[in-house]
Amino acid sequence: MTTAILLAAGKSARMGANVDKAFLSLVDKPVVAWSLLALERCPDIDSIVLVVRKDQLLASKAVVKMFGISKISKIVAGGTKRQESVAAGLAACDLDTRYVVVHDAARPLVTPETVSEVVKNVKRFPAVTVGRPMSDTVKVCDKGSTVTETLPRDKLWAVQTPQAFQIRDLRAAHKALGKREVTDDCMAVELNGGTVKIVTNLRPNFKITTVEDLQAAGALLK
Repeated sequence: MTTAILLAAGKSARMGANVDKAFLSLVDKPVVAWSLLALERCPDIDSIVLVVRKDQLLASKAVVKMFGISKISKIVAGGTKRQESVAAGLAACDLDTRYVVVHDAARPLVTPETVSEVVKNVKRFPAVTVGRPMSDTVKVCDKGSTVTETLPRDKLWAVQTPQAFQIRDLRAAHKALGKREVTDDCMAVELNGGTVKIVTNLRPNFKITTVEDLQAAGALLK
């Protein structure tokens, strides 16, 4: 059984105070609905756990009903940190879950085909993520904006979600973190000694963090 954990409990700090970007309108749907529908239409996803802010539990149930999301198994409240929300999602997974897909609702351009690609690969690797090779030159600044190092671009990838895992490996990786913080779940697996496979994804799949991002996503989805 493959369960998708959809994360929609972020602070949305760059969108402004008291704004929950997951429930902002994007074309004709809330942002979160686009990812829900992609997971619903993906034949490789059996169930969905939706993780939201505590104050959005009722609104989430309304969105699920409005858009006919039949694969929802649970809607749970997330934490103040991303990994706390993932942990809440893992705890809500059905006991028969063998594989888990983690996706950020702030990436509404995800497609069922992209989700299927990571699910296919996770049957051979403990962790899989989508990403694309970096085209920009990346520089390191130890303090302020003074450059101290330029990284070799040919070895750099920009990583996205969805990410897929064998659930036992992801649970073990999160348990081993302790007080360490990670920016994605593949990093947790890496720190625990696991292997991560990157699947190239050249489709638009950016994360909405600003009003401009929301407008750009709307232009692509119309």
